[in-house]
Formats: sequence, C-alpha cells, structure tokens
Amino acid sequence: MLTRADNANIDIPALMADMGARAKAASAPLAFATPEQKNAALHAMADAIVASEDAILSANEIDMEAGRASGLAGAFLDRLQLDPDRVKAMADGIRAIAELDDPVGSIIAQWDRPSGLHIERVRTPLGVIGVIYESRPNVTADAGALCLKAGNAVILRGGSDSVNSSRAIHACLLDGLQAADLPADAIQLVPVTDRKAVGEMLKGLGGTVDVIVPRGGRSLVERVQTDARVPVFAHLEGLCHVYVDASADIHMACDLVVNSKMRRTGICGAAETLLVDRAAAPAMLTPILDALDAAGCSVRGDKDVVAAWPKATPATETDWTTEYLDTIISVALVDGVGGAIDHIGRYSSNHTEAIVAEDRAAVDRFMTEIDSAILLHNASTQFADGGEFGMGAEIGIATGKMHARGPVGVEQLTSFKYLVRGSGQIRP
Repeated sequence: MLTRADNANIDIPALMADMGARAKAASAPLAFATPEQKNAALHAMADAIVASEDAILSANEIDMEAGRASGLAGAFLDRLQLDPDRVKAMADGIRAIAELDDPVGSIIAQWDRPSGLHIERVRTPLGVIGVIYESRPNVTADAGALCLKAGNAVILRGGSDSVNSSRAIHACLLDGLQAADLPADAIQLVPVTDRKAVGEMLKGLGGTVDVIVPRGGRSLVERVQTDARVPVFAHLEGLCHVYVDASADIHMACDLVVNSKMRRTGICGAAETLLVDRAAAPAMLTPILDALDAAGCSVRGDKDVVAAWPKATPATETDWTTEYLDTIISVALVDGVGGAIDHIGRYSSNHTEAIVAEDRAAVDRFMTEIDSAILLHNASTQFADGGEFGMGAEIGIATGKMHARGPVGVEQLTSFKYLVRGSGQIRP
C-alpha cells in the first residue's frame, strides 16, 4: 500500500486508469457470482473485521490524532471516530447485507403480450461504481459490502483524514474476497491521497466507471455534481425539518425533537430546523425548547420564538439554510401545516422531514405536499438510514429523482434488462 509521501512520485492518471480497467475486468465474474459465493465473502469480511478490531482502532487513533491536530470540527471528528461498538456495528451491517435477498436476476415485473411474447424485467448489476467519501471510515465497509451484494465492482476513495482507518478496514474486505475465491479487484481502495485521483474518477476512468456516489460535505458533493462525466447519486446536504403540529402529544414531541437533533448531530439525518404550529406555541414551545436546552442544544429563533423563550439567539436568514452538524437548531413558529409546508418548500434540501401530529388530515397533507426523499410521521429524523430501513446498510441518501432516491442500498445499485421469450413470432 502506498503512503502519503509516495503521492509526488506516482503517475496518478495512469494509476487510476489501471484501477478502472481492473475493476471492469472484475465486474464480469461478479455479475455471475452465486448468492452463496457473495454471502460467503460477506461473512468472511465481517469475521475479519471483528478479528482485526485492535488493528482497526489503532489505525483510527492515528487518524483521530491527526484530525485533532489539524483542527477538524467536532462533527467531523464524530464521523471519523471508531470504537468497539462502531467496529461491531460495521461487522453486523455486513452480516445483515448477507442476509438480504440477492437482487441480481430477480424479476421486477413480467407480463404477456397479445403477440404471445412473454416479457420479464430483470435486475442486473450496474457494473463499476466509484464511491468518494470524507471522514467516515465505516463507509469503506458499507460501500464495499453493498456493491458486492449487488454484483458490482467498486473503487473507493476515502478522505485523507481517514486514510489509515480505511486501509485497515479494506484489508478485511480483501480477506473476505479471497476466502470466497472472488477477484481482489472487486473492491479497490485508491492508495493515494492526492485530489487528482478524484478528478480522474469523475472523468469516468476511460468509460470503466458507470456511476459515482459522493458522501461528504457540500463542497465535495458540489464538485462531484459539477465535474462528473458519469451519472451521480448524491445529495448536497441534510437540511432536515421537524414540524410539531397543534395536535401533537407534547411528551412525544419533546422526545422526538431532542432525539432528532441530539442523538448524533454530525449525520445528515439530524434535524437542523424545528417548526412549531403557532396555535400550539403557548403550550408546547417552552417545554420543547427547555428539553433541547437541557440536552445541551443552542437555539436560534425567529422573533416570535425569542419573544416567548428569551434564551434563544435571534436567527438570521442564513440559519434557515445552514446544515449545522452541531448542537445548534433553528426554530420558527408557523401557521399550521400549511405554514410548515411553505417553510420547508423554501429552505429544505429535500432530504428528510418529520411531522409530529395526531390530526390525520394534517399528516396526510404533510406527506402529500412535501417532496423530500424521506417523510416521517411521529418518528425521529435519525431513522433516515438504510440500516433502519432494513437495507442492511447504505452508501448514502440520494435526493435526486432519477433512478435512486432515499437510502441507496442493494436494489438501488442495480439496473435492469428485458428478457423477451417467444415461440417464432414475426412482426407484421
């Protein structure tokens, strides 16, 4: 494996072109690998991660020390950090992926035509997937396992801040491939930290990369969406909202708002804006904001919120468009569900929104009129996660409308083809 010091001596375009060619070659046998073979590889990967816990945590501590020294923000350090529970969660996530139905070859739909033709729409792998990510070393495991399950080869490019952690995890994935006699080139990790490697991936590596999945901050995703010459599954940021309706149960509302914001502030499903029905404010606003305050969250409110709860800092226009990824939340009073829909339509990134309400009409209107990828009723926004959706894990959450939307799991990492069976038909 190359080190950072080697970057200057590497012909990066040649390196990346070679990785693309090897991934393309590996994708052919993967497309026809049996479910049993892929699952054997996945279970072996999970076993290797558990057995390598000490090595993974030691590598992660090197990254954490470098991150602290370079002044990484708390949210990024939280994403970067591994501990025994998170290592176990990586292994458990891979095992959960192994237990999923194999998507490759499954029949999505079938029908007969008056001509006598029988037509089937059948899932197929995408081919070669490029995943570009920052800070989160667990993405190495999630992305590698999901792509394998869906019959795809993958080229992983982790951030320089997680380079040691990603390499330690990648070594476990290679152990799993070897144990199942699958090609090592099925899961490749870019061995250099030079950003030129990202540029080469975005060009498509000579037509060998079929789709790019970015997972990181706004600057990374914007660059990918601007420069990519291949399709992209992406979202810019998670400007997630929780709306508390006048019909909400106050105890439920307090619990859901605090969990949505504070369970993990550094993930894209963390709530960044709280909207409270103006009609409910006299009874509900103070208890909810007191609960957030007790949990260590700072509040930035509109003028009505500040007037009702003086601890709040006056919000500016920028607050409504900021993904804090921190212990900060913006709060506004709105005129019922219609006001919430208007606010979300103006400021949302179309990632995840939640409504806390008992009024069925309000819930139905919220769910119908808001066009975000994930909408929740009486549940925390922190459930915006592929694992929680029963997908085993996810590569990311897509907010576009083409091909994949919401958590990107094994089914979203496939395409399809049509199988048409006849008995000698000719077209008149």
